[in-house]
Amino acid sequence: MIVFKGIENITDAFRGSFVTIGNFDGVHLSHQFICRKLAQEAKNAGAKSLVITFDPHPKMILHPAIRPFYLITTLEEKLKLLEDCGIDGTLVISFSLDYSQVTAEQFVREFLGQKLAIKKIIIGHDYTFGQGKKGNSDYLISCGREMGFAVEVVDAFKVGDDIISSTLVRNLIIKSDFKTVTSLLGRWYNVAGIVVSGRGRGVGLGFPTANIDPEKELLPPAGIYAAFVDVEGKRYMAVLNIGEKPTFDDYTFTFEVHLLDFSGDLRGKRLNTEFVEKLREIIKFDSPEMLKKQIAADVEKARSILLKNSGNK
Repeated sequence: MIVFKGIENITDAFRGSFVTIGNFDGVHLSHQFICRKLAQEAKNAGAKSLVITFDPHPKMILHPAIRPFYLITTLEEKLKLLEDCGIDGTLVISFSLDYSQVTAEQFVREFLGQKLAIKKIIIGHDYTFGQGKKGNSDYLISCGREMGFAVEVVDAFKVGDDIISSTLVRNLIIKSDFKTVTSLLGRWYNVAGIVVSGRGRGVGLGFPTANIDPEKELLPPAGIYAAFVDVEGKRYMAVLNIGEKPTFDDYTFTFEVHLLDFSGDLRGKRLNTEFVEKLREIIKFDSPEMLKKQIAADVEKARSILLKNSGNK
C-alpha cells in the first residue's frame, strides 16, 4: 500500500480511483467491511482503491478539552490495518484549524473531482465532512449526479445489538469489557511500548516484571489483566498490572507485565500487549507474602484463560 502525506503528493496513478473517507480510528469491523468492499470493487473495475483519512483526529484539534478522547490505534497501526484490507493507497491529510475551514464543496469539487476524477465513493451512513459538517451522503449523491461519480452509503454495521463505532469501542475499553471490544474490533485491543527500568520488586516476589512506557493514552482502568505479549516475533502469555502498588505504599502509575515461562532481560525492547480479560481489581495486601500468593493465583488463572484463547486473534 502506498501512503501519501498530503493532498499535493497524490500521484496521477490514483486518478479515476474508488475512494472512501473517514477517520477510521480503530479500523473496527464496520471500517473493515467498507475498506474490503472498496478494495474488491476497485479491483473488479480495474481501478485503484484509496482511503482518505486525517492525522491528528479532527476532534483532537476542534475539541481539545474533551477527555477521555484517546485514539484506539496509532497512525502506524491504522495504516497497517488498512493495508490488510487490500487497500492500494491511503492519503493522510494533516488536520489543523486552518484545514477545518475547507468547505465540503471545495473538497469535493477541487480534490475529488478535479484532482482525482474519482469513479466512486463509499461512506458510512453517518459520516460528515467539511466546514460545519455540511458534507454528508445527500450532498455527495447530489455532487455525484452532477460530476459523474457513483456514491454508495453503507448502513450501520452491528454485532449483536451493538452498532459498531469508534466511540463505543473507546467506552468499552474504559470499562474493561474486552470480550465486547474484541468482537467489535475483530482482534484484541493492544498497547505497545518500550521497556524501562523499574524498582525490581517483582524479582523479589519471584515474579519479575517488565515496566512499559505505553505509547497510547487509551488505557483501561487500574487492575490485573490476562494478556498476550509479543516481543521480537515471539508470543508469550502474561499477567499485566495497570496502576499503583498499595501494598508497598507506592502510588505511582505503572504498566508492567510478567511474562509466563520467560527468562531474560527485556529492558529497551518494544513489547506489544494485547488485552484478553480482566482478572481482578488492585487491592492492598497486609504483607508482601500475601501479595506473592495472590500473584501466583493470578498467574494460574491467566494461564487457563490464555490457553483457551491461544488460537484466536
